Amino acid sequence: MKRLLLAARFIFLAAVLVIGAAACGGKDEKKAAPIVIGVPTALGSIEGADSLRAVQLAVEEINAKGGVSVKGEKRPLAVVSIDTREHEPGIPVTDALAAVDKLIAEKKPNAILVGAFRSEVLLSSMDLVAKHKIPYITTIAMTPDFQKKVKEDYNKYKYMFRMCLNAPYLVNYLSRTMGFVGKEFNFKKAYIIVQDVLWAKGTGSGLEKWLKDNGWEVVGFDAYPTGASDFSSSLGKAKAGGAQVIVPIFDMPQSGILLKQARAMKVPALMAGFISPAAPGSAWKTFEGEVEGLVNLLFEIGPMPVKAVPRSVQFHESYTKKYGQEMGAKLSGHGPGPSYDAVYVLAGAIEKAGTLEADALAAAIKATDMEGVIGRIKFSDDHQVVYDVNPKEAAIGAVFQWKAPGVRVPVFPETAAEGKIELPPYMKN
Repeated sequence: MKRLLLAARFIFLAAVLVIGAAACGGKDEKKAAPIVIGVPTALGSIEGADSLRAVQLAVEEINAKGGVSVKGEKRPLAVVSIDTREHEPGIPVTDALAAVDKLIAEKKPNAILVGAFRSEVLLSSMDLVAKHKIPYITTIAMTPDFQKKVKEDYNKYKYMFRMCLNAPYLVNYLSRTMGFVGKEFNFKKAYIIVQDVLWAKGTGSGLEKWLKDNGWEVVGFDAYPTGASDFSSSLGKAKAGGAQVIVPIFDMPQSGILLKQARAMKVPALMAGFISPAAPGSAWKTFEGEVEGLVNLLFEIGPMPVKAVPRSVQFHESYTKKYGQEMGAKLSGHGPGPSYDAVYVLAGAIEKAGTLEADALAAAIKATDMEGVIGRIKFSDDHQVVYDVNPKEAAIGAVFQWKAPGVRVPVFPETAAEGKIELPPYMKN
């Protein structure tokens, strides 16, 4: 009898252990190691914070489907980030580089996405990234010198790619917009006001050349340091010089003050360029309608859904569903679209290469050809995603105009336009 009781107890305990192990997934069950994505960028900036959220959204979507297949093994993606603070006035490039170095040393990412906010930091970080041979897809910094360095020493920098708009493409979009404005309204006098940083000054200089080559008079060209909040001097000169168009090019939060000052000073000129805080869908409320008439460029679509690119509409809906209506309305016009797509580019390249080995992965990224939130994604030989005006053939940016009662209407390129540029009420009086 005792033997029967002991046997019964043994069977019961064994059953409990089996059930417990099953409930816990089994103590000996091995979990696939995550593929680590590093995001070192200016997290205090609009563009940086939104881009990180876009990356996290894409990662969640991919992980929900089982992760990324590496030689038949499904592995999850994991995101680690660090704030480089490079958008803050007075922060030296070396501090931003130290943050990137810290992320690499401590988190050992398999790839880096988003990356540098400032062009100066991007160029300086290229040697650091090359030393570690980490695939890097940047989605914010815009200097064309990035492509120049890739072409000049390809073997060293072959791990680096850019998916956002660069400064020459920005000049192209702004030039075409100015060409339309000039033809439509017979305008020929412009005033350029830019932020005193590499990408903005380069964009302004390129646009100035185009304007002069096409018969425009450039009344003035001023640059303001990051953090500046008084633009009245330039606005006064623009008004006195009879400028018909003012072209602002800024990514700093304070640049929205330029719009308020222009209205207060009653400057009768069309604002057409890029003002970062005026790009989100929430800007109408933020500026109490004073953005009306502003013609502003979204560097890459996605943050503003464009009907011609269904994936941009899907992205905007998914982002809003995850982060809420308010966050969806505040989405930055530069960074989030290509940052979201960059995760899918990386995942596709890993599956194609069948490895996380840097050289094989870099080659697979370069061969990318896919439909994304920003349009069709293909890299040129210098590792820049190709931008043009047809989303079936290339990635696109979009120029929109703020119109009452608080709607962003795409007006360029024609393949994505849902309306035409109109003179704002204050220019019709």
